[in-house]
Amino acid sequence: MRLVLMTFFTVMAQSAAAHPGHLADVAGHDHWVAGAAIGIAILVGLWGALKGDKEPDEEIEEEMEEEAA
Repeated sequence: MRLVLMTFFTVMAQSAAAHPGHLADVAGHDHWVAGAAIGIAILVGLWGALKGDKEPDEEIEEEMEEEAA
């Protein structure tokens, strides 16, 4: 019986079709809360990418030269 149930639940499994906005609906807010959170995450990622290292490390440059040779 256990094998039959395990097989049934494995075959019938499906992925969840939800997005972060549904959590905001539960809290009494609309989808703008999730949109704002995603927007802030994008801005932080862009800021980190633009900030980056201004000067590459000498060790990395040496390794790249060795690999090219």
